[in-house]
Amino acid sequence: MGSVCFTYYYLRIFIYRGVSSSVWEGTDSGLLLSRNNYLLLLTLTLIAALLFILIRLEFRKIVRMKKHIKEANQLIENAEKKMVRLELRDKDMTDSLIYAQRIQEALLPSEDYFRDYFRNSFIFFKPKDIVSGDFYWIGEKGDKIFVVAADCTGHGVPGALMSVIGLDIIDKTINEENIEKPSKILAVMNKGLEKTFSREKNIGTIIRDGMDIGLCVIDRKQKRFEYAGAFFPLYLVRDDMLIEVKGDKYIIGMNPEGIEYTNHEVDLKEDDIIYIFSDGYVDQFGGQENKKFMYRRFRYLLLKIHSLPFEDQKAILEENITTWMSGNSQVDDIMVIGFKPLEGKR
Repeated sequence: MGSVCFTYYYLRIFIYRGVSSSVWEGTDSGLLLSRNNYLLLLTLTLIAALLFILIRLEFRKIVRMKKHIKEANQLIENAEKKMVRLELRDKDMTDSLIYAQRIQEALLPSEDYFRDYFRNSFIFFKPKDIVSGDFYWIGEKGDKIFVVAADCTGHGVPGALMSVIGLDIIDKTINEENIEKPSKILAVMNKGLEKTFSREKNIGTIIRDGMDIGLCVIDRKQKRFEYAGAFFPLYLVRDDMLIEVKGDKYIIGMNPEGIEYTNHEVDLKEDDIIYIFSDGYVDQFGGQENKKFMYRRFRYLLLKIHSLPFEDQKAILEENITTWMSGNSQVDDIMVIGFKPLEGKR
């Protein structure tokens, strides 16, 4: 600020001296200021004052600008620190989800394990998120093989937690309680989930979650299978025709009246193929009109590919749904299981 005043002071001296010879005229009575020279001096003084004001304003603007720049830099620095913290938090969360994925994969039977029971089979399993709310299970007891496919309400972490509960109840019901009839197993599962969630009511929290499920029991000696489902149909392809075995419309864990599930019994023939699936495939949006894939289109696709090797069927199902999505995000977990029930271990 001192430099501005210094400049203004010498500017005034310069102006005064520069015009003094022409501004003042000598007379016998003293110095007289002519009108024109007075106006010139007044103008130059006004210009100097304006320059001083402008310089002072610019100086203040520079000071304010420096302050704003400092504040902006501080905001940027704080934002960068916050971003680093969020990235670390996201990394920790992602690492935890990946670890949960490994646990879930360890709980689910591998395709190789599944082929130990059905040498001609495939499992197309495509979670929407890192972990899935869809799950499947296979087990053997005596002459019977149990195949379970289920879809827990929701997906991601909540669905995955539900799947762990479901897997535990299924294993205990079949292997510890020795219940083998599909409809009875579903009834036990329904009570088990309701009992689990009833604890939350005591602390004022009501959980309205459950699962859709299909449970198939194959008896190779008798050459027949039993099936019960909760919102899960079963497709049986025989002699180039598709037969639908429908499930009941009572979600497991949300059937408080304990309505009994229907137990279907179907005789098997050689080369029969069974398909069990969640609704993720048929509910996927896509195509030219951005609509759901729907059951009708899914049945037609299965009839078209059922005679192919099972690995090829799986590849076509995956390629088809990827093409159908055409840039849309996946809306739900996807699971399709296909197998020949009368063809045993590889």
